[in-house]
Amino acid sequence: MLQNIIFMNIHEYQAKDILKKFGVAVQRGIVADTPDKAVAAAKELTVETGTKWFVVKSQIHAGGRGKGTIKETGSRGVVLAKSVDEVFDKSKAILGGTLVTIQTGPSGKKVNKVLIAEDVYYPGESEPKEYYMSILLDRATSKPVIMASTEGGMNIEEVAETHPEKIIKEWIDPTIGLQPFQARKIAFALGLEGNAFKEMVKFVNSLYTAYVGLDASMFEINPVLKTSDHKILAVDGKVNLDDNALYRHKDLEELRDISEEDPLEVEAGKSGLNYVKLDGNVGCMVNGAGLAMATMDIIKISGGEPANFLDVGGGANAETVEAGFRIILKDPNVRAILINIFGGIVRCDRVASGVVEAYKKVGNIPVPIIVRLQGTNAEEGAKIIRESGLKVFSAILLKDAAQKIKEVLA
Repeated sequence: MLQNIIFMNIHEYQAKDILKKFGVAVQRGIVADTPDKAVAAAKELTVETGTKWFVVKSQIHAGGRGKGTIKETGSRGVVLAKSVDEVFDKSKAILGGTLVTIQTGPSGKKVNKVLIAEDVYYPGESEPKEYYMSILLDRATSKPVIMASTEGGMNIEEVAETHPEKIIKEWIDPTIGLQPFQARKIAFALGLEGNAFKEMVKFVNSLYTAYVGLDASMFEINPVLKTSDHKILAVDGKVNLDDNALYRHKDLEELRDISEEDPLEVEAGKSGLNYVKLDGNVGCMVNGAGLAMATMDIIKISGGEPANFLDVGGGANAETVEAGFRIILKDPNVRAILINIFGGIVRCDRVASGVVEAYKKVGNIPVPIIVRLQGTNAEEGAKIIRESGLKVFSAILLKDAAQKIKEVLA
């Protein structure tokens, strides 16, 4: 079975707390979940930093918050408060509201917390300047790559499409790590000099150390800010952690915010299933991530749209199939379910018996189920399905399963 790479997202305020521990300079802030606490946070920041202006930043697992809109109030997801008194009204217009951004879709996400951050765009001897920086794994080279750009604060996808020459890429050999000349090369390519150059070199080194130390899958800092007094700060922070490495970071596992995740995906995780909800009409249950991807292709070719990605793993049995049924059937858009199992380690007749047993336990299943079994004891498995008397259609060849999908969706 292919190893599934699943990421755990964390909030901006959590990401900044982590980055600080690795020596990354960040915009300071305090999280709050009520307007009163937001005001208290602003007062505390004034004492700590001297700031008179504050940035009120909604905390959800999605990008584009600054350009997003709160459905109920019309407020932006990130706003500037020019006094402590303004913090109350600004945070009240965000907290509890539904923020719609380019990444949330029209349904949006509820904002339960805001980060009250210091103003770092203060006037000084030079103009503040925004940059972009990220670190992720380049699968083509099997190396981490640091990407940077002078076009910070913008949608980096747009920059990549319209001005690809403005994106700097530096690949890191994981056997020797980030070399000093590479950090200097990035700072030089960004056009920095003097103290700002030195600060950026330090920033890049600290950021890469954090990336490796956390077993992260991605860091994205947009923007990285050169302040008017030549400091380099992470003003925003997006950190994705590799689920497969969380056993080495128990403290990070506690940062998970289940309220930000799809309830069905959370439920599937509790049953040991890898589930991702999609927008289609055919639910699929498969053993193996590669086979699951191929199954979704078959569904599309057959005129349907996959309603989910669901990998039950190599040990498909009555319990996992039952859990899969219950999760898939909670999606009201599902009009059919395709079970596609390759019986290698697990025999097809055992899987078929599990399907029948699970069907009886779940009770009334209002949509047709197509079961395609291939591999060890496939014929025996198909016979069990046919003789069960249940509303389950058996197929051995993938083209037969595809044809059956067409028929039930017609």
